[in-house]
Amino acid sequence: MPFYYKYITTILIIKMSILILKIEYDGTNYGGWQIQPNAPSIQEEIEKVLSQLNGNHIGIVGAGRTDAGVHARGQVAHARLEKKFPVPENKIPYVLNSKLPDDIRIVDAKIVNFDFHARFDAIAREYSYTITKRQTVFDKYFTTLIRFKLDYDLLEKSAKIFTGKHDFTTFSKNNSETKDYTCNVKICKWKEVDDGIWRLQIRSDRFVYGMVRSVVGAMIDIARGKRTIKEVRQALKDCDRSKSSPLAPAKGLVLENISYPKKFHIF
Repeated sequence: MPFYYKYITTILIIKMSILILKIEYDGTNYGGWQIQPNAPSIQEEIEKVLSQLNGNHIGIVGAGRTDAGVHARGQVAHARLEKKFPVPENKIPYVLNSKLPDDIRIVDAKIVNFDFHARFDAIAREYSYTITKRQTVFDKYFTTLIRFKLDYDLLEKSAKIFTGKHDFTTFSKNNSETKDYTCNVKICKWKEVDDGIWRLQIRSDRFVYGMVRSVVGAMIDIARGKRTIKEVRQALKDCDRSKSSPLAPAKGLVLENISYPKKFHIF
């Protein structure tokens, strides 16, 4: 292809309007964020409504591909618009929410004229994971009930294992698309948010497939006396999935926030 064709194509892509959405959802009834053949997905539901409104198919790209049963408070997604979107920017959340299932909400929306990619432009992601000793009907889909005794001092200390830059091969699922399992974890800490309810805050430049649920599973194993801090620290260094712990259940996990460079001025 001649150079000038590539140049023109690049200019057209950059000048194309981009719709950016901030999304929250209860992932209980979905097979995850990403479209899949045998289960409903968050992505599919949003694309369906956007396409109906626009009159042609609109595909969206999410910043994080959450698993089945995982929730989000701060998911971000973008779509490239080939024509003017038929809904004014300030009305987009209201119109989309009127057509979406009640367990998916558009929190905010922007239409911009600069190039933006929800996944590749993100500089950090933050998740929370909540465990509880108290069973209640009001948060049973958003917390993981722990039925055995935990040493909360060990739980807090175990979080320090994963802080910093590490190869998380041991504590991840195999993914053919992932070539590098190195993540720089800036924050990893537990806090008691209510009597018997503990919440992990974990923030990293990136996360690999299954990583948060895997490290939570390891920390719970330490807190219940099944593994030692020394053993788990060595398992992390060994990059060997046979040394992982069982994954923590999906329902306690929430994608809290996606961070972008300040130059984008979004949300």
